[in-house]
Amino acid sequence: MRIPRLVLATAALAAVSALLLTGCGGDSGSSNALALPDDGSSLSPSAIVKVDSIAALLPRGIASSGTLVVGADTSYAPAEFLDVDGITPVGYDVDLANAIAIVLGLKADVRTADFSSIIPAVGSTYDVGISSFTINAERVAQVNMVQYLEAGEAFAVEKGNPQEISPDDLCGVTVAVQAGTIQEEELDTLAEECESAGKQSIRRLSFDTQTGATSALVDGKADVMYADSPIIAYAVQTSRRLEQLGEPFAIAPQGIAVSKDDQALTDAIQKAVQQLIDSGAYGRILTSWSVSASEVTTAELNPAAA
Repeated sequence: MRIPRLVLATAALAAVSALLLTGCGGDSGSSNALALPDDGSSLSPSAIVKVDSIAALLPRGIASSGTLVVGADTSYAPAEFLDVDGITPVGYDVDLANAIAIVLGLKADVRTADFSSIIPAVGSTYDVGISSFTINAERVAQVNMVQYLEAGEAFAVEKGNPQEISPDDLCGVTVAVQAGTIQEEELDTLAEECESAGKQSIRRLSFDTQTGATSALVDGKADVMYADSPIIAYAVQTSRRLEQLGEPFAIAPQGIAVSKDDQALTDAIQKAVQQLIDSGAYGRILTSWSVSASEVTTAELNPAAA
């Protein structure tokens, strides 16, 4: 059983999606990539346009290709997932990838990939990785990370919490998690703490995709699901069978992965993200996906290494 996907049905969200898919091709000499309507009405398809000064930073190879190749694990709704056709990537990360590409005068090619395989392939298979990567020292050692979001972590359980599980004590319960995530690493630490305290260990169920982890909870194979807070909120929103357990915690930055060997592309991505933040386009995108609480004001480079 799969958690139902949120169909892009509202007028504002439809307008933003259409904008990001069709907005390439303009050129702007101004400092704004998006002129937001004062009355909050729907955005016009030409609102986000290429910014020459930022596009000029691109490496020649990417600029001439006309495409920004993006690696994403499209099982992580609402950040990146497949639409109802089972083919088209959608989500706030996808919308942001399209917006970044427009500012750079490119078209985004968002490709589905296994989460743990993306960062090692940045700079070869993919130009960038945009897939809800929490910024930490280990990842910053491998790639440059341009912050574009901050998010917490959270748990979900069956609605009503019939097992009366406490978010402060997961000893003895079965927890579903996506492989390769920060949450999987943290579960190992929590399991060791349970054992050191003489309690039952945590039974960890790791899945290649977030969809698999969510399905395990819905199907009763797991007692708890552990993921980023926007993903937990979305799963609860789209299923009548789940609820969030406790409040989000461990707020941390998330970043776009760019090769350390490509400072030119790193600079272009950082400035494109900052342009979208300053113009208001970034905020409109996150609001359309109900994740405005995760907004940042600065596209900082490698904040975990600072």
